[in-house]
Amino acid sequence: MAKLLGLDKLARFFRIIRENGGIFGSLRTIFRVDELKTGTLVGEDKYGNKYYENDMYFYGRNRWVIYSERVGLNYDGSQVPAEWFGWLHYKTDLLPHQDPSRPKYKWMADHVSNMSGTSKAYMPYSTTRPKIEAWKPPN
Repeated sequence: MAKLLGLDKLARFFRIIRENGGIFGSLRTIFRVDELKTGTLVGEDKYGNKYYENDMYFYGRNRWVIYSERVGLNYDGSQVPAEWFGWLHYKTDLLPHQDPSRPKYKWMADHVSNMSGTSKAYMPYSTTRPKIEAWKPPN
């Protein structure tokens, strides 16, 4: 009877509000990530990103990341490390800390997010003279 009246949807709505920290926490979550979801926390990387899963959602929408609080609203997809990227995009169902075949060598570089648009962005350096000279208007 509850399903016919839609009370299960209302109960799920209140559970999502409660799990996101009440009304104000839910508004803050909507402001940061544009949607409210509920799921189980499956892991956290060393950058503070939290990874969730809930199989009640459609395939492709049932795994998601909540970016670290320290980045505020300046988050993008390049802040997800490679090991969690594979899990998010269904390349593997094993979590990074459960995968025995994952290589870890001392020469492997640490993850760095995309630095375009910042002071740390890559700028190529050239030692050759330009082939075209800029036009300077006459005085």
